[in-house]
This record gives sequence, C-alpha cells and structure tokens, in this order.
Amino acid sequence: MLFLALCFANLLVAQTQKGSIHIKNGTILTITQGNLENTDVLIENGIITQVGENLKTPRGAQVVDATNQFVMPGIIDAHSHIALDAVNEATNPVTAEVWTGDVLNPLDIAIYQALAGGVTISHAMHGSANAIGGQCETIKHRYGTYNPNDLKMVGAPRTIKFALGENPMRVHGEGNKIVPRTRMGVEQVFRRAFSEAKEYMTAWEKYEKESANGNAVPPMYNRRMETLADILRGDIIIHCHSYRADEILMLMEVCKDFGVSRLVYQHVNEGFKVAPELAEFGAGASVFSDWWAYKFEVYYSTAYNATILSENGVVTSINSDSRELIRHLYHEAAKTQRYGQLADNDALALITINPAKQLGIADRVGSIEKGKDGDIAIFDKHPLSIYTIPQMTIVDGVVRFDIKEDQDDMRVDINPEKVETSMLLEEEDHRCMEGVYEYLFHNH
Repeated sequence: MLFLALCFANLLVAQTQKGSIHIKNGTILTITQGNLENTDVLIENGIITQVGENLKTPRGAQVVDATNQFVMPGIIDAHSHIALDAVNEATNPVTAEVWTGDVLNPLDIAIYQALAGGVTISHAMHGSANAIGGQCETIKHRYGTYNPNDLKMVGAPRTIKFALGENPMRVHGEGNKIVPRTRMGVEQVFRRAFSEAKEYMTAWEKYEKESANGNAVPPMYNRRMETLADILRGDIIIHCHSYRADEILMLMEVCKDFGVSRLVYQHVNEGFKVAPELAEFGAGASVFSDWWAYKFEVYYSTAYNATILSENGVVTSINSDSRELIRHLYHEAAKTQRYGQLADNDALALITINPAKQLGIADRVGSIEKGKDGDIAIFDKHPLSIYTIPQMTIVDGVVRFDIKEDQDDMRVDINPEKVETSMLLEEEDHRCMEGVYEYLFHNH
C-alpha cells in the first residue's frame, strides 16, 4: 500500500510530457503568415522550432507524412465545460472564491472526443447561475494523463465567469428571493461587489503603510475579495455570459466606472447591435455560429453575428459550450462563409488566434509560428470543407489523437435509427443554455 501511495505521489509531480515531431510536406495554414505549400513543421520538445521546406529530421523525432493534407494550429474553444462535473456554486450571487481548476477531471472522455475534432485547448468555465461566478481554467487536452494538474496551461492568464440576464435572476431572485431579481439587480450586484473590493484594497493598503510602525493590525483575509480586487487590478480577464444588447452595454459602463478593461463576452447573441461599442471598448466576443431562440431572452439573433462583429473590429471567436459541438468547431467556423463570406483565414481565425487572444495566450498558441507551442491539427481536406475529417491532433509535440490508431472503446456509438440525447443532457447543470435541449427534442 505504501508503494502504491508513493507511486501516486510521484505521478502527481511528474513533468508534463513534451514531444518532438517532424511534419513533412503538408499545406501549412499558419493563420497569421499565410499558407505554405509542401512545407514542413518541426516541433522539438513541445515547441515549434522551424517552419520551412525540406527540413532535416532531428534524431529521435517522430516523422509524420502530411502530403496532400492540411496542417493548422490546434483549435481553441473559448467556452467549454468538459473535464468538469458540477460547475455552479449557486449559493450566492457572488462566488468569486471558487475555482474550476480545483476540480478538473483528466479522465473525461469528452477531452479525447474534442481531440478527435482537432481541439487542443479549451476554457473550462464555471456556469452562469451567479452574477459573479468562480474562476475558470484554460486547459490543454493532454488526454492520457491521470494528473488533473497536467491539464492546466501553466502561465495562462486567470479568468472568471460573470453572467447577465435570466440565469442569475432565476437562480437567486426566483429561487432564493434575493437580489438579483431583475436585470437592474444584476448590475447592482456588480457595483456592490466592486465597491466592497475597493474598500478591501484600501484597508490592506492602509495596513501596509502602517505596518512599518509595528503596531498595525491586518484586515481579515477574504478569498472572494482578493479575487475581485485582482479583477480591478487587471490581473483577471472577465468572461461574461450575455445575450441582450442593453445588458452588454450596461456591463461595459460598469467596467468603465471601475477601471476594468479586460472583458470578453460569451454567447453575445445581440452583439451585432452594439458591435461599434464593443470595438471601442476593446471587448472580445465569443459567439455561437447559429444558435438562438432556445429561451426568451435569446429569441433574436442572426447567423451573420460573427461576421458583423469581425467586420467592426471586434476580436471574435466561435465556441461550442457543448461536449458534442466541440468536435465540430471547424464546421461552425465554415458557416461564416455561408453567412458573411469571410475569407478562409478570417474564418479559421475564429477558432484559433482569436480565442487565443481572448484567453491571453496568443503569444504561445493560435498560429503556426516559430517559438509557439507545438499544438497542431491535421486534416485530410481543407478544414473548412464539409467533407474534411481530422486525421491527427498534436499537443506539445505529443500525438494525442490519431485516426489510424483510434480504438473502438474511445468512440460514442451512435445508432442512426435512434435520436441520441444522453450526451447533450449531461451538461444541463451549467445552465448556460438551460432549456435548449427540451426545446430541440420535445418540440421538434
């Protein structure tokens, strides 16, 4: 028993696996530096070291022949709930003290299924029951590890989940009979929390000044207030569940009043109505390609949303919010060519470099460039083709999915004669899209 305990302890402190791979003769979709035909990508110890023609294979590197295939950066999902279970601490309108990074599940099969769709990174988010929820975690899809900490993208900026509208109103106003009961109340939750955080910061600043005299008494430490203070300091990026244009504008005004500038809106179904204002503020928008009308506050949107936001200068991404849709984000990006006629690289930017910018990790991932992490997805046809199939997904130079090695027990067996809802129904707990599945499967 002691031996097993020691082995487990060693496992938890083991270094994250990095690999070396030479990808040869592919069509490289760099995203930021154009497309390169018959070109190699060399990854050494998890980092892209060279992009060019006829590169020499280093000793010990795995060789991948990508002839007639398309090589792109690993896809990034800015809004996901995979590797998590219950993600709503719905006991208070403000629960900034909790953190999804404490409860990651490396054994979630959805991580592998995401890899099968070319997705290498996702944003493991708190749900939207609270006006101010918990901190989130940017994870790399290192499926195969047993160490939950191994999923964490070390060095990625901290993020936190906020929520506007019906979800916090229903959970607290209707369920617990406390603020917020209305959209006005949601705003006041933000203002009160930020005001209390400023008072907390002032108290600590006063203590630090007086402590030189040796007689100062420190304020009581409060994890919730510490987190809110870090938002005010600019150390945490807000990712806010949102739908309606009026509330989108409201939160920007709140942030302006408290000097908060790091803000990304999630869903943003009416973002197209306020695209210039979003661009002026510098807020990002992580949207669905064509989901709306699944509850009252989101009855109105447009499939042109991503294009309109992009054309107005808003850093825009397309997300999944679903363990099923995460496998098809390249199809979701392709829809912007039907609705808005975006160019290939502009469409692919919605699932690569743009979500990387929103998560604060664009210096490391989101494009194929020397010095960036070796996160790669390889497709048999152009990724925006309806006929394309992901062939291989690489994370830090390690092959985490290979269609040629895919095992039957890693798959979800879908019976074409039966409507499968089980995968979708599992994720109702996060309440980001509460009601959508009942609408889809009971009304159609």
